[in-house]
Amino acid sequence: MRAHIALGKSLAGILLAGVAAAGCTTAQQPASKVASQVTKPKNAAQAAQSTKVTFNYTAKDRDCLKRAMYFESEHSDRDGYMAVGTVVMNRLTSGAYPDSICGVVAQQRQFAPGVMTREVEPTAEVELTDAADAIFRGERHPGVKDAMFFHTDGLSFPYRNMHYVTIAGGNAFYEKRGRDGELQTPAPLPAYEVAMNYLPGQSMMPAQFEALVPTTVPVPIPMPGTVAISGAEPAPPATEAVVPASTEAVIPVVIPTPRPDFNSAVLRGGLAHG
Repeated sequence: MRAHIALGKSLAGILLAGVAAAGCTTAQQPASKVASQVTKPKNAAQAAQSTKVTFNYTAKDRDCLKRAMYFESEHSDRDGYMAVGTVVMNRLTSGAYPDSICGVVAQQRQFAPGVMTREVEPTAEVELTDAADAIFRGERHPGVKDAMFFHTDGLSFPYRNMHYVTIAGGNAFYEKRGRDGELQTPAPLPAYEVAMNYLPGQSMMPAQFEALVPTTVPVPIPMPGTVAISGAEPAPPATEAVVPASTEAVIPVVIPTPRPDFNSAVLRGGLAHG
């Protein structure tokens, strides 16, 4: 009799355990279903790329960046090129300046006069191109930090919000910060949050800036005329030749003005200071 009772208890225990196990499995099914609907990045690189802000650039933007780096650093070296290039990128990603590199560089009263028209010496092309490519890959000058302003090294200004961070390429770079140490300008994006996307064969420059980028300018050839010689008889009037009109428009050449001397240093107000 005791054996039958013990056997009955064992069978009851097994049935209860089975019901409990079935209940637990049912409760866990929705969780596994929800997890299967979440799309996870395949790797860390893909996860990092998905969080970046993408900026498009063209061949003209690349040329504008090189021009700013070259002329603002007084044709110095890679260190000076990278410092100016970092300022250009800081302005681009801050949201407080034009949304293209050429727009930033060609903005009035910001960079050196003639930066869009003067000729870059061919001997600087190799090092300059290397620096520009590094900027587009995400490299920045480590000393520039969040600076979006600079002036010729050696000048001094009475403004207390000029927080100097480094000197490179003959320029002193600074951030505008208040007494509490906070930036007074929109903070630029760090390089690891920026992705640069090249658009071949396209122009993102406004029309007024496109006209400033140097192009092949046709040089008009003067027609031969009569040269007056002292004491000689005047030559008879020559038959007027009909010259066909040229089909190509002559683009006016912009003559750059020299950079003003800093006899008395004056700081431009607001964000409008390069």
